[in-house]
Amino acid sequence: MSDPRQHIMPVYRPPEQVFEKGEGVYLFTEDGTRYLDFIAGIAVNALGHAHPAMVEALQDQAGKLWHTSNMFRVRGAEELSDKICRDTFADRVFFTNSGTEAVECAIKSARKYHWANGNEERVDIITFTGAFHGRSLGAINAGGNPKYLEGFGPKLPGFVHLEWGDHDALKAAAAQPTTAAVFVEPVQGEGGVRAMPDACLKGLRELCDEHGILLIYDEVQCGMGRTGKLFAHEWVDGTAPDILCSAKGIGGGFPFGACLTTEAVGEHMQPGSHGSTYGGNPLAMAVGNVVWDIIASEEFLAEVRRVSGTLAQGLKSLADSHPDKVDSVTGKGLLTGLKMKSDPKSLQGVCRERNLLVGVAGANVLRMAPPLVITDENVREATGILDAALSDWEG
Repeated sequence: MSDPRQHIMPVYRPPEQVFEKGEGVYLFTEDGTRYLDFIAGIAVNALGHAHPAMVEALQDQAGKLWHTSNMFRVRGAEELSDKICRDTFADRVFFTNSGTEAVECAIKSARKYHWANGNEERVDIITFTGAFHGRSLGAINAGGNPKYLEGFGPKLPGFVHLEWGDHDALKAAAAQPTTAAVFVEPVQGEGGVRAMPDACLKGLRELCDEHGILLIYDEVQCGMGRTGKLFAHEWVDGTAPDILCSAKGIGGGFPFGACLTTEAVGEHMQPGSHGSTYGGNPLAMAVGNVVWDIIASEEFLAEVRRVSGTLAQGLKSLADSHPDKVDSVTGKGLLTGLKMKSDPKSLQGVCRERNLLVGVAGANVLRMAPPLVITDENVREATGILDAALSDWEG
């Protein structure tokens, strides 16, 4: 019998498990084996699997209307954009199908803003080592990771890559007459689950204001309640961006994203400037409205903050118990992990053998981004498995 995977482009190397269904924070294979999901589709399944309100919204909409394109008004999109602008810094929203598309919209919006204001030379986007902004040609050039750029031709102009934490280089680059924007993840996901210090976020906003450039946040992974605030930058007053990219958790598992802008930026994206056939489709908007209503609730966010503290304590205890293998605890909220003293890829496999799903990220981090609905009991289960896995793991 031929391998059923043979026709899938081999850009991934998944393990053998095939998941058939999910319930809450658990996934089940075809033979019924249960796994505790502490990666949530890479910070996507914010409300867990098969959330009843999401299922009901999708089924209801599926029986009415799936797609019209943006040639016509979509009532759900209008409702969701109104909620987003009510609850955030934003005045304008463009709906996409993914985080990468939100990034592309953000880059175009930043350059269009300067062009419209008579500064055509302002095209350069400053980004940082460890960044991950998606997989399109524009997004991999924004991220600048040599591993993702290899084999895809010359680097695109218009991106300036700086070392994370090099303040002198940042100040110098921001002052250049060709600089359009600074583009940063308040908490890096792929780059080792590291949070930008509060003072640096504040300083970025002030630096951008000083030089008349835009501040863009990529909150595709760290947004939508994952740190205990609706968006991660909200932990620090006075750090609101001009543009923000959202996806992953904003759809709770249904694929869509959004590019949020101020009026000053968004007003220049006129008909013909940008577009998406599927973006903001009725199915995505039906789910998105439900997800937003749940996650934007202060009561929900307060519980995320509380259980984040429980998880942080558990991980700190693990670090203290395994000092020969664990360097430190990293991240923020429910985007967190253990920074290991050696490559944790094999540790990820040991955890999976014990029915715990976790990820890995740059700089030797065992990454955790569980559903935001985890309980203290789920945390105890996960840390218990991690403790046993660390004991078995040879490093």
